[in-house]
Amino acid sequence: MNRWFVLLPLILLLVAMASPGDFYIHFATRILIFAIFAFSLNLLLGYGGLMSLCQSAFFGIAGYAVAWLTVKHNFSHTAAIFVALALVVAVSAVFAALSLRARGIGFLMITLALGQIVWGLAMRWVDVTGGDNGIRGIKRPSPFGFDISHALSFYFFTSAIFLLACLAMYLLTRSPFGASLQGVRDQPRRMSSLGYDVWLIRFIAFIAAALFAAIAGVIDVYFNKFISPEVLSLVASAEVLLMVIVGGSSALLGPVVGAAVVLIFAQIASNYLDRWTAALGALFLVIVLFMPEGIVPGARRVARYAKGLRMPAAGSPGAPDCGRPS
Repeated sequence: MNRWFVLLPLILLLVAMASPGDFYIHFATRILIFAIFAFSLNLLLGYGGLMSLCQSAFFGIAGYAVAWLTVKHNFSHTAAIFVALALVVAVSAVFAALSLRARGIGFLMITLALGQIVWGLAMRWVDVTGGDNGIRGIKRPSPFGFDISHALSFYFFTSAIFLLACLAMYLLTRSPFGASLQGVRDQPRRMSSLGYDVWLIRFIAFIAAALFAAIAGVIDVYFNKFISPEVLSLVASAEVLLMVIVGGSSALLGPVVGAAVVLIFAQIASNYLDRWTAALGALFLVIVLFMPEGIVPGARRVARYAKGLRMPAAGSPGAPDCGRPS
């Protein structure tokens, strides 16, 4: 991962330099937003073994809070963002307390129900959310005096937050807490017998994952300058789940690759096919069949296999002779 801390900024800079127009800059920005969003589910699924279908709720709650406070109540952007993040922490704590009572399919169904409740509120609470019409007229802030009203400047702003999110995810998963979370994923009974509070570890991970989703939601609402109940739908949660699985839930950069692959494929397929979602399903099927662990871990496996083929066997011509005296 250390080399990626050097390569990622260079890749992001090259994308900006190579993009022929604002459309491609906007598309690259959208990939980064969804990569941060996918980090949230990857923390739960890849490192905690918890498959959640309510991550879009935290994504949408943060976006709606910022939009409602800035547009309808003239809050400053800084205050609105902090209120939105605090609200997501409070809601995720309640959701975690409810959903972590169950395991496996029970946990999945509870998170699905909670996510649908939030979506239903957004649809029906018209005075706050605007219903189907959503909330418009959202203006972008100027962080530290930096103008992000243009496509390229907003891309660099999103890139900076994306790099910070990558660093935060790396430090979190490599910390003692990250190790305990993976231990709870693999051997919860053994971890409990060793004195770890399994429920508390999962509770903290649930809230941390919600924060990643909230950060992505805040960036997304400033990116689109609009928000509607669509961001809270089950389709949004399923889409980010697909990104994590395609990229590889056991890899730190899996969600980044998954977000890029899914969004690029969906963009290309929708230009040529009416039923492009079927093509997306076919892509998912191919990846599950041939790289069930995801693209990033699968590519590593293929690279190790190819490296093993290139290495000459012991005793063959060209093999290193370490056992004979010179």
